[in-house]
Amino acid sequence: MKSSELDYSLPPELIAQHPLERRDGSRLLVHDRAAGETRHRRFDELQDELADDTLVVVNDTRVLPARLRLGENGTWEGLARPSRKLKAGQRLGPVELLEPLGEGRWRLRLEGEPAGEAPLPPYIHERLDDPERYQTVYAEREGSAAAPTAGLHFTPELLARLDVERVTLHVGLDTFRPVAAEDLAEHALRSERYEVTAESWARIESAERVLAIGTTTVRVLESLARGAPLAGRTELFVTPGFEFRRVDALLTNFHLPRSTLLALVMAFAGVEETRRLYRVAIEEGYRFYSFGDAMLVL
Repeated sequence: MKSSELDYSLPPELIAQHPLERRDGSRLLVHDRAAGETRHRRFDELQDELADDTLVVVNDTRVLPARLRLGENGTWEGLARPSRKLKAGQRLGPVELLEPLGEGRWRLRLEGEPAGEAPLPPYIHERLDDPERYQTVYAEREGSAAAPTAGLHFTPELLARLDVERVTLHVGLDTFRPVAAEDLAEHALRSERYEVTAESWARIESAERVLAIGTTTVRVLESLARGAPLAGRTELFVTPGFEFRRVDALLTNFHLPRSTLLALVMAFAGVEETRRLYRVAIEEGYRFYSFGDAMLVL
């Protein structure tokens, strides 16, 4: 697949700059593959779109208050800009730069615990008054460089009406990195840490239907479905032509052009169908990206 196939044009005014007052007040674009139907709902109507025996699987990672992720030997990997003006050995307060890793990434040593503001994506220009709005209500295990944004729509009340299971995948810095290679197969996807309890996987494995909340959850479930251990790192790269072995339905936000996340959605819904759904979302004025609306593919 050519990376140019991941391109699309989005009016800038459709990029959501702030979360809605109520998390589950967002819009939900529903595509039913079996019926060939597309519907427009509100997110708080999600339960009405799911079969009674659906197990909803969420990623309970929590975002670190900095653009960092834990590396090896107690060092960290982080984003530093303008990277070309920085040097190995340079100290920036509690941060010591150790080695440039390319594309603005550095291996670094940090004194104390990470401290800072929520690491909002670069396309969000408004200040976030409440940092908890860039966390899911079920966020528990700290370790992500970005939020699993499909989960931002859930409220405790909505969760209570669903059958929910948890997994953990700590979102890495690749989520900020667009596909630069001409051929998607040439794009190197770096590994991300995950963990699933034996009890959780037993429920997921035996479930009649599984709804994955977000692309990060898909990567965990499909890694385990291929025999990966219950904890470790996954480099699973889901692109069109991928065989899904455990995920039956996908709930996700609308993603950036030339992103590996959009490639995963195309793998699940179909390339041309995804393009059509994105055109519909744009025509209908859906809000895009992290604080935007959601799409459910059944």
